[in-house]
Amino acid sequence: MNKAKYTEDVPEDRRELLRIMSELSEPAKVMIIGGTDSGKTTLAAFLANKLVSRGFKVALVDSDIGQKSILPPATISLALTTSPFESLSELKALKHYFIGSITPASHFGEVLTGVRRLVEIGEKLADFVIIDTTGYVENAGRDLKRMKVELVRPDLTVFLQREGELESLARSFERFSRVVTLRVSEKALSHSRVERRSIRREKWRRYFRNSQIHTISLSEYEISGTSMFHGVEINPEEKELFEKLHGWIIFGGWKDGRYVIVKGGIDMKGLEKNTIHCIDLERLSNIIVGFLDREGFCLGLGILKLINFREKKAEVLTPLSRGELEKAVEIRFGRIRVREDGEELGLLSRDAL
Repeated sequence: MNKAKYTEDVPEDRRELLRIMSELSEPAKVMIIGGTDSGKTTLAAFLANKLVSRGFKVALVDSDIGQKSILPPATISLALTTSPFESLSELKALKHYFIGSITPASHFGEVLTGVRRLVEIGEKLADFVIIDTTGYVENAGRDLKRMKVELVRPDLTVFLQREGELESLARSFERFSRVVTLRVSEKALSHSRVERRSIRREKWRRYFRNSQIHTISLSEYEISGTSMFHGVEINPEEKELFEKLHGWIIFGGWKDGRYVIVKGGIDMKGLEKNTIHCIDLERLSNIIVGFLDREGFCLGLGILKLINFREKKAEVLTPLSRGELEKAVEIRFGRIRVREDGEELGLLSRDAL
């Protein structure tokens, strides 16, 4: 299920990196940056195991939301270890921060906030905080990495590259962090898009394997990540007017600066989006939602199965118990649709909900 496992069979420069890390003042933050399939997680596992074997406490922040090792997917997770392990997937997270997607492209704010908050906790608990990142290093991904380094200010930033493709990015970070550049190991394996999707499918399936459906009252939670359930509900006359004008079947509607309509039926082109925002009911089926506690951390995920807009109730498939659900104060809507067998049904745009 996981691409990366602990191995001692590493290039010699990884051991030199450990020597450099031994010079850092504790608690020390180490961020690993590299492209897709460059061995970031393998390096994180190697460093963590070597450090704990020397008696250090190590916090790992898994922010590779596209290929998460520490479950669940679509979150950033913090784990603490004081003993050796084979794979990051063995580690149980102390905290999660909900992203709601497998790509950071439209979620810079969530990613930056999540990494910063979890690193701050890791610094209080561990001697070293190792931050694993996504392979998104092209175009806007460079900006995300820059903002992440500026925000976190790692004591050491490690770049993994093949042909000098990250040299300019590495140089620009030297104002904020000590920088070490390593070559990608010759043993690093490449994975196709199909293989990566298959790996994610198994992780989703594993996370939801002991789930059950809970009927929850949405009025008992704050609702975020969507424009639904905010503002004033439309009245029966407005509902009837929209249905007659556009041939819609309206399930829910609100006024909050503009009309927000959950509908079924015909799509009408040319609607002024600043006036009417339409959400197709089908897009809500199997959407990932996060259950958040009072501190804004994610207690766990759910798959939305049904919303009864009239009664403001929802059916959600989740591994969380009823008692765990009662600790949540907020439900946040994500942007990926997933079945309980792990099959991904597609990503929604940021403004879809």
